[in-house]
Amino acid sequence: MIRVQPKEGEPLEKTLRRLRKICNNEGVTKAVKRHSHYEKPSVRERRRVRERLKTIRLASKLQGGSAM
Repeated sequence: MIRVQPKEGEPLEKTLRRLRKICNNEGVTKAVKRHSHYEKPSVRERRRVRERLKTIRLASKLQGGSAM
């Protein structure tokens, strides 16, 4: 469970912004969206393959190599 303690004199908007940033970094938002509806196993596998290829291409691009 993620908790954010407001700092002394900190506005509520800034506290909520910190909470949103922590949730995004932890992947909570993405997980909630992914679990909001049923995903067939074949569709899930295709999504995972697509995500792997994306990370491989990004890593290759950052190293200066050629992408697939």
